[in-house]
Amino acid sequence: MKTKFRNIISRNLAAEKWNFVVAIACTLIVSAADLLRPWPLKLIVDNILLGKTLPPSLRSFESFFHDQKVWTTVAVASVLIVLSAVKGFSVYAQTAITSRIGYRIAHALRRELFSHLQRLSLAFHKRSRSGELLTKVTSDTNSVRDAFSEFALTLVTETLTLVGMIVVMLAMNIELSLVVLSTFPILTIISVYRFRRIRDSARKVRKAEGNLAARVSETLHAIALVKAFGRERYETERFESESSETLNESIRTARLEAASPRAADIVNAIGTFAVLVFGSLQALRGHITPGSLLVFVAYMNSLYVPIRTLAKLSAKLSRAFVSAGRISETLGIEPEREDSPGAIEATALRGDISFRHVSFEYGAGKPVLRNISFDIATGQKVALLGRSGAGKSTIISLLLRLYEIEEGAILIDGINVKDYQRESLRQQIAIVMQDSVMFGASVRENIAYGKVDATDEEILRAARAANAHEFISKLEDGYDTVIGERGGTLSGGQRQRIAIARAFVRNAPILVLDEPMTGLDVESEAAVRDALNRLMRGKTCLAITHDLASAAASDRVLLLEDSRIVEQEPLLIDLSVQPLRSLCLCGD
Repeated sequence: MKTKFRNIISRNLAAEKWNFVVAIACTLIVSAADLLRPWPLKLIVDNILLGKTLPPSLRSFESFFHDQKVWTTVAVASVLIVLSAVKGFSVYAQTAITSRIGYRIAHALRRELFSHLQRLSLAFHKRSRSGELLTKVTSDTNSVRDAFSEFALTLVTETLTLVGMIVVMLAMNIELSLVVLSTFPILTIISVYRFRRIRDSARKVRKAEGNLAARVSETLHAIALVKAFGRERYETERFESESSETLNESIRTARLEAASPRAADIVNAIGTFAVLVFGSLQALRGHITPGSLLVFVAYMNSLYVPIRTLAKLSAKLSRAFVSAGRISETLGIEPEREDSPGAIEATALRGDISFRHVSFEYGAGKPVLRNISFDIATGQKVALLGRSGAGKSTIISLLLRLYEIEEGAILIDGINVKDYQRESLRQQIAIVMQDSVMFGASVRENIAYGKVDATDEEILRAARAANAHEFISKLEDGYDTVIGERGGTLSGGQRQRIAIARAFVRNAPILVLDEPMTGLDVESEAAVRDALNRLMRGKTCLAITHDLASAAASDRVLLLEDSRIVEQEPLLIDLSVQPLRSLCLCGD
């Protein structure tokens, strides 16, 4: 499950290896600057103010230190400015590089996760909540990015600095070093304990945030229904309930994060007290110089900086682990079955469709289709009727390979649909649905969705054929007018005519109609019916409809009942017969 996630991270890190080398070099410079910072103070106190002998490595400057104390003090103190400047530039370069790598990793994760979600089965998406998936694509990838940008090299920097200080202190004074190191087990226990509690709390927060996003997405998607039933207050209360759960857990996580560095501060104060007491006693006895004690105290205070930093970062790392786990879990879900080896590209199909003893169920143990068989010849128009839940839409889904059949076979032009490349097969089928989906883009882009490389001339011709050109031309920006999300700024008839134009521009040999006339007024119905008649010419057409006039105009009618098909010819249909009418007036 985690392999795919690790591969994405490794691949992007490999692509940034030279930037990573530069970042590591900057890390070493930062650590060196931190290690050198206390030494100018020691030189000023011991060798300038107290006049002690310089160490062997600096003996050549002995006369300068003795005769030019003022200028020596200025020169040594200026080293602090140089060290700060060098460290500042290195930290800037390090931050810029790691941030860039982090953003690229987040981009790669989002791209792969979004692509993977589209490859997952329709059954998965029907089970999942879109808000939860949205949280994984956005918030979880951001958590991974932040953790890498702020933690990756920060961990290396602070660890190198910590190890370097310990080595220097041990070289200076073993007894005082042991006093400092005696606090490490306490800090380790505190850090591990806090890390685990923050990680568990962060997992709960992420889950609650996903549920909250799902609630918002579902409510806004159904806002017309919410308003129509006057349920605004009810939805607000439900949102407040779920938001309160997120709030309480987030506060708990924040409290844990705040407690972690405070514990380190207390241990730091105890360590400082011990070092000052024992160090001062050793200085009074002449075992160490006052300058060495100052260096040791400075190191000791600096020693706790990386520990406090790591304690703070552990909270972000905890959230990142939770987010990485959620992303890995999704990436580990098996996508739709890939094309079989040797699958052929579906091109220039004639449109002969055959169902051979097809049976299917959604996993509930109750078959939706049982031993279904029928043939549709090239250019034939077939109406599919049946009660709600009879399986009409399931037949369409199986034809499009949105689901794979368990028994039997579906043939197009005499070839099993499983032997076609799935994407190329779907390119040969145009569809107009009952509730046609519109994107929050221009009218032009919505029509061209049926054929990405459609020219302006093709789009215009498709719109005219769909009786859509007239109303599109009256829009504020014509074909460049951006319509609202899900087509909310258009009427039902206008949306359907754009959907028909989308099918026109595809110019596929097979056409699927799923209740395209439902909910339209008389005027819109006439325009849509005329456009559909034009669209169906010369195409193999399978239409789910409860419009008996349309059914009677078809070449054949297939009735679904008890998961089986009863076939009737249009001329045999008596529109006044009640049993048939009852079959046709119910949605799927």
